[in-house]
Amino acid sequence: MVTEKKQIFIVDDDESVCRALSILLGTYGFNVDTFTSAVKFLSVVADSAPGCLILDIHMPMMDGWQVLEQLPPLGRRRPFIIISADKNNGIKNRALKAGAVGVLQKPFDDQNLIDLIDVAFGKKEKI
Repeated sequence: MVTEKKQIFIVDDDESVCRALSILLGTYGFNVDTFTSAVKFLSVVADSAPGCLILDIHMPMMDGWQVLEQLPPLGRRRPFIIISADKNNGIKNRALKAGAVGVLQKPFDDQNLIDLIDVAFGKKEKI
């Protein structure tokens, strides 16, 4: 029996964050594509492409909120997790209202990210 690798899309303007998360998630067997620009992500990845989006909020040119506005409305086919270095609780509330699976404040524990990804893919109940 062949199991297909689950797709993860990471959008963060910090290349070191993209690289670290790509290595981490690759060790868990995920197929990972990273983008240091929200514009690049939106131009390359089709709305219909399945997978989980890990999205930074504060980025130049186009921030995470603007990315979410570009995606199909609630009921999206692609679950998303917000990551941010910002300590503002308003981000968490806004992200959850927008339909985020969860919100992680950088730096975050690797297992917390894996747990949220499991929720996103339906392997685990919402945390």
